[in-house]
Amino acid sequence: MSNPTRIILFAGGNLGDWALEEVEAGDCLVGVDRGALFLIRHGLRPRLSIGDFDSVTPEEWAEISAHSEEVRSCDPVLKDMTDTEMGFVWALDQGAQEIVLTGALGSRFDHTLANVHLLWKGLRSGVRCRIVDAANDIMLVDRELTLGPSRCPHISLLPLTPEVTGITLSGFQYPLEHATLRLGDTLGISNVLTADSGTISVASGCLLVIRSKD
Repeated sequence: MSNPTRIILFAGGNLGDWALEEVEAGDCLVGVDRGALFLIRHGLRPRLSIGDFDSVTPEEWAEISAHSEEVRSCDPVLKDMTDTEMGFVWALDQGAQEIVLTGALGSRFDHTLANVHLLWKGLRSGVRCRIVDAANDIMLVDRELTLGPSRCPHISLLPLTPEVTGITLSGFQYPLEHATLRLGDTLGISNVLTADSGTISVASGCLLVIRSKD
C-alpha cells in the first residue's frame, strides 16, 4: 500500500453518524477494537483492525476478521499500550500527513485524557492530528495554527505543558498579544472568531485548541 495522505482511526469510545461524515475518498480507515465493528456494520472495510478485542463477542470477532484487510490482535493484559495508541503508532509509521481520531472520547476519562496526549506524539512527529466527536474538534499547536469556519463555533485554549508563552490571537473576539497561560488558567476558555479565519501563534509550549459545538 502506498503511503496514505490521511488516516482516520475509529476507536471504541463514543461513535455515531457524525464520525462517518469525516470519511472522504482516499482515506485509510483503521478500526480500533470495537471501532472496527462500527466501520464494518456501516458498510466500510477497515484497512487495519487492531486491538485486544476484549469488548467484542466471538461472533463479532469473526465478523471483524472476515471483513478487514488486515487484523492485528494482542493479549488484553500483556501489552504496554492502549489499543488506540497501537493504532495511532501504526498510523504514524505509515507516513500519513494527517491523522483523525474518532471514538477517542468517552466515559472512561483516563482513556480520554490518554488519547488527548496522543496529539503531542503526533505533533512531535510533524503530523497534523485532530480528535473529533459529535460536539468537539481538538488540536494541539506549538507554533502557528489558522482556523476557518466550523460546525463548532466556541474555541477554548488550554495549556498542555506547564506554561505556554507568546500566545497571540488575531481574528478573535477576545484577542491576545504575547500572553502566557499556565496550567490551571482559564483565560482561554470560550472565544469565538470575528473574521472568516483566525490565527493562533505560540512562542513556546503546547496549547490545546478545543472547538466546541455547545
